[in-house]
Amino acid sequence: MEILISLCLGITLSAASGLRVFIPPLILCLAAMFGDFPLAANLEWIGTLPTLIVLSTAVVVEVLAYYIPGVNNLLDLIEIPTAIAVGSVLTAATLGDLNPVLQWTLAILAGGSAAGIVETTTSVTRVAATTMTGGVGNPILSTAEAVLSVLLTLLGLAIPLLAAGIVLFVIIWLIRKTKAILLERRLRRRANQTPKSMY
Repeated sequence: MEILISLCLGITLSAASGLRVFIPPLILCLAAMFGDFPLAANLEWIGTLPTLIVLSTAVVVEVLAYYIPGVNNLLDLIEIPTAIAVGSVLTAATLGDLNPVLQWTLAILAGGSAAGIVETTTSVTRVAATTMTGGVGNPILSTAEAVLSVLLTLLGLAIPLLAAGIVLFVIIWLIRKTKAILLERRLRRRANQTPKSMY
């Protein structure tokens, strides 16, 4: 049961890092430093002062960069692999002292996948929002993502099982929404390529 709860927490933190890569590790760092949150022995460096300084700087840069038009879409390309890596590390950190092979297998499969799916689908949503609103709606979307990342991380630390259930629901919704957006773009492109009738 303890592994299940730890895995639920890891998946939740990973999904939250798909929204903003550095917010969940910063909150986990603070929880480890001040809340006596146990980390896996090989990842205790997450709860140290140098990590806190680096993550705090990264959060400020990341959050502000998402408000700059054009930069936000470029960041999405960079942050997909970054989110997968960070999600894997976050999940591994919450799993405690498991066999390293099992620890990292679960971390990559569960945490990396959750972070990658959320980051990829929100990237597609951002491109669609940029197209539909001319970039005007992006600051609202960026603010919502940052707030959701904080809330999801805090919920995961407080009630991991509930948070993981919410994450599963959100991931399914995001996948369906992304499929709909991609289908609409494909149909629009096809309609634009259809030769106009002479009559």
